[in-house]
Amino acid sequence: MRIDVLTLFPKMFEGPMGESILGKAQEKGQLEIKLSNFRDYSANKHHTVDDYPYGGGAGMLLKVQPIYDNLEAIKKASPDTKKRIVLLDPAGAPFNQKMAEDFSQEEHLVFICGHYEGYDERIRSLVTDEVSIGDYVLTGGELGAMVMIDATVRLLPEVLGNELSAKTDSHSTGLLEHPQYTRPAVFNDMEVPEVLKNGNHKLIETWQLKEALRRTWQRRPDMLEKMELTAEMEELLEEIKQE
Repeated sequence: MRIDVLTLFPKMFEGPMGESILGKAQEKGQLEIKLSNFRDYSANKHHTVDDYPYGGGAGMLLKVQPIYDNLEAIKKASPDTKKRIVLLDPAGAPFNQKMAEDFSQEEHLVFICGHYEGYDERIRSLVTDEVSIGDYVLTGGELGAMVMIDATVRLLPEVLGNELSAKTDSHSTGLLEHPQYTRPAVFNDMEVPEVLKNGNHKLIETWQLKEALRRTWQRRPDMLEKMELTAEMEELLEEIKQE
């Protein structure tokens, strides 16, 4: 996968994008991340990328020309790939696990990180997606882009090492992940549930499903409302409610 990021602050990405899973994916050639400072594409002699809004209003807007020219340069450098161009915007669609899964199927992603008060509306005509990481406003789109890149790249084949890791994550199955334990079996009088130590895989799977349902019911009941529960899940959920 190739990822391009259009940003006024490329140095913000240097640490997070080079460490952990993302760093290893780049070392292995599974991922290529390119950072562009779209100020370099400004046609203005002062290299300004923002201006006052027509009709008045608070703050400054990002100009369309630098963004357009930066995108054209990316297209020229990589003409053979289909590009999904993502605009980071508080008014965009909420980012979620399903969107990360969709992004992970793409060959080439481009993220545009906004700043100032907002965008010239014509920038929206250049993108395929407008996305937000939550109902709050950040000083720029850089942190949001990092979140989306991390959530997406970890889903690429062989990036995590264990293919089941991503498939069993919270939100990937529609449920929050069940509790997990490792050694020691007893710590400060807190014990690992006996069912996890008995080697009966069928009982373990049932316990894991029940505890995933319990955690989701207790913490995110809204997720259960969106799920189509199996007969087994319905039965286990009823047991949980009776307990």
